[in-house]
Amino acid sequence: MRSELSTLLNRYDQRILGQSKNIRMLLSAVLSGGHVLLEGVPGTGKTQMVRTLASLIGGSFNRIQFTPDLLPSDITGSTIYNMKDSSFQTLKGPIFSNILLADEINRTPAKTQAALLEAMEEKQVTIQGKTYLLPDVFFVVATQNPIEFEGTYPLPEAQQDRFLFKLLIDFPSFEEEVAVLRQVIENTYDESQVESVVDLDTFLEIRKEIKAVTISDTVVHYIMELVRKTRDSDSIRVGASTRAAISIGKAAQAWAYLAERDYVTPDDIKVVAKPGLRHRILLSPHTELEGASIDQIIEELVGSIPVPR
Repeated sequence: MRSELSTLLNRYDQRILGQSKNIRMLLSAVLSGGHVLLEGVPGTGKTQMVRTLASLIGGSFNRIQFTPDLLPSDITGSTIYNMKDSSFQTLKGPIFSNILLADEINRTPAKTQAALLEAMEEKQVTIQGKTYLLPDVFFVVATQNPIEFEGTYPLPEAQQDRFLFKLLIDFPSFEEEVAVLRQVIENTYDESQVESVVDLDTFLEIRKEIKAVTISDTVVHYIMELVRKTRDSDSIRVGASTRAAISIGKAAQAWAYLAERDYVTPDDIKVVAKPGLRHRILLSPHTELEGASIDQIIEELVGSIPVPR
């Protein structure tokens, strides 16, 4: 299993240049059974990153462009009357896929956002009173544009908490960007050439192995000290929830597995703490006035807690 996962990572790195750490974070999230909120300016390859992941694991992929007039039924599906058969027919929506890209989720009203978030939490959809289970491998990646807020409906903090990670997508380095440009100009980049490395059944088996990765009591206490520190800090107005601690623990298991270890270290917690917490805490007004960022505050909190030996 580990060799197949290593091959998957190598193929992923070859296809998506300049996002090595975010690729591993994205893979850690799907292996943990969580979902990801991606934030980055347009044109940085967010859609391509998610579509490539779906191809590599042999899963189905759907993309929804969120707009102000999008209805919940446009996501989940609806029931129509078939006049030919004189019967009602259920049409399943794009949410019935292994990997779903919710593009610009903050451009749709709260009612439509809630329909997606409920499915993420419950792993099921109700259409006209009938419940349908979603696939065993069900992964939502929602994107947000950080530079354009006109006509948007920001996700409430309680709904952001449903996401395992919030990843920030930045521009690649100069050399990596040149390589991307050359691939496109020379027509050497073809989406249809992305072949699956593992199938969905193997992927589910890898998930089972990850659950067996050991987290010692000292590391569990370390996670809880970090999360509880967010509630006691003067720099933070609203601290992280218990769900945050659970998410960090699960993500750390996947991160350790990707590093070919069967145990979690405090360093694993440090790696996943920032993407696991940045969307779950709110800074106090005086901290924002001082110009401090959420990532800076998280780094300070992590640095203030003694590392267990």
